[in-house]
Amino acid sequence: MWIPANASIVVRLIFRDMSFRLLHRDALQPITEHFKMKIISPTLDDGNLLQQAAQLLMDAFHEHWPDAWSTFDEALKEIHEMLEAERICRAALDDDGNLLGIIGGIPTYDGNVWELHPLAVQPNIQGQGIGRALVEDFEEQVRMRGGLTITLGSDDEDNMTSLSEVNLFENTWEKIQNIRNVKNHPFTFYQKLGYVITGVVPHANGIGKPDILMAKRIADS
Repeated sequence: MWIPANASIVVRLIFRDMSFRLLHRDALQPITEHFKMKIISPTLDDGNLLQQAAQLLMDAFHEHWPDAWSTFDEALKEIHEMLEAERICRAALDDDGNLLGIIGGIPTYDGNVWELHPLAVQPNIQGQGIGRALVEDFEEQVRMRGGLTITLGSDDEDNMTSLSEVNLFENTWEKIQNIRNVKNHPFTFYQKLGYVITGVVPHANGIGKPDILMAKRIADS
């Protein structure tokens, strides 16, 4: 089942004691302490939103992954590729239509497996549940398309984990099992959402700069 491009899901994130609850749309009601947003499927007609998305890719990845999209044109090209018919692209917006975050997905293995790529949230509002909401929405999109597994690669280009600058061809799984997060690398964010490390690609981004591979089962059985 494919979701129409103009479909949207309204999400309220309720913060109490540093936690939140994700409410179903039919359960929405006025609550004093909340953060409200909607998640939509952008289209090529959303020119201003696509411009915001391209800038977001550059801003969100600049600190630790500066070569991901080094120019605005490269980032905008990526956004256009995310909108291709066979792919998934979802964007979180506030009440004024400002972009909060974006997530994309690429089908592989005849649609049985989907690669989560990319995920970006505005740097000044990270840690408020937007990324989690986008990932959970993305997982539902994959389920509705019959996907079984989601995979992702999370690069360590900036000595962010204990897997950086070590020989990953020796005692590989011992090093993976004992991985430490040194600079707030996103692998722990994904672990909290049920993703597990399934491997590494040594030197993926240069000597001592691996790609950390993760996956999650999406099928109910």
